[in-house]
This record gives sequence, C-alpha cells and structure tokens, in this order.
Amino acid sequence: MKQDSVRALFRWLLALAYGYAGYRHLATPAPFLAITPPWVPAPEIVVAATGVAEIVGAIALLTPATRKAAGWGLALYALCVWPANFHHALANVAIGGETLGWWYHGPRLAAQPLIIWWALWASGATDWPFRRRA
Repeated sequence: MKQDSVRALFRWLLALAYGYAGYRHLATPAPFLAITPPWVPAPEIVVAATGVAEIVGAIALLTPATRKAAGWGLALYALCVWPANFHHALANVAIGGETLGWWYHGPRLAAQPLIIWWALWASGATDWPFRRRA
C-alpha cells in the first residue's frame, strides 16, 4: 500500500474519531465536565466549544484546502486537552460511578503525543518519520 493511501486511511480514521468525540461532547457532556480541571472557567461552554472544535476539525481534515490547518489545529487541540486527561487520572475522577485504574490512564496519557503526531502526519503537515520517495 502506498504511503498516500495509508495516510488517507489514517486521515479518515482520525476524522471519524474526532467527529464522534465532538458529537459526544455535545450530546452527553457530563463525562467531559467531570474530567475538566477545576481551574477551567465556564466548563459547560468549554466542553461545548471543544465538541464543536472537534467536529469542525474533522470536516476540515477531510477538505483538501483546509487539511494542513486542520492538522495543526487538531494537534494543538490534543495538546490543550491533555490537562483534562491528567486531571482524570490524578484526581481519580469517577465517570458514571466508575473509576478507571492506571491500566487505562497510563496508556491514555502516553498516547496523547501519538495523537498529536497523528493529526500532523495525517494532514500532511509533516512527513516525519517517513520520507516521501520521488
């Protein structure tokens, strides 16, 4: 499979993931509100805005004219929401009455840099660590 085909596949997967996550932020905000750090102002507005940002980012990722900007935006988004993942883990926040152990939080926190890279690579903003062949 050519790199462009693999990149397109991963771009679609990422767009679907962000689109679904955005929908969930808007349809069922309670779990996202629960993991929002206490220092975040107006958490309801922030959670709704992040849902909209995810949906817009997913659409923009699939649009050639906005693809690279979407990659940078989604990468920055993933960096900015990382504190919520840390808060979820370190405060042992229960979602629906259930807490998740480090079997979940460890890999989830470690995956965030991969998600950031994925947005950049899938959008074509970077080729690292792969090189295009002439």
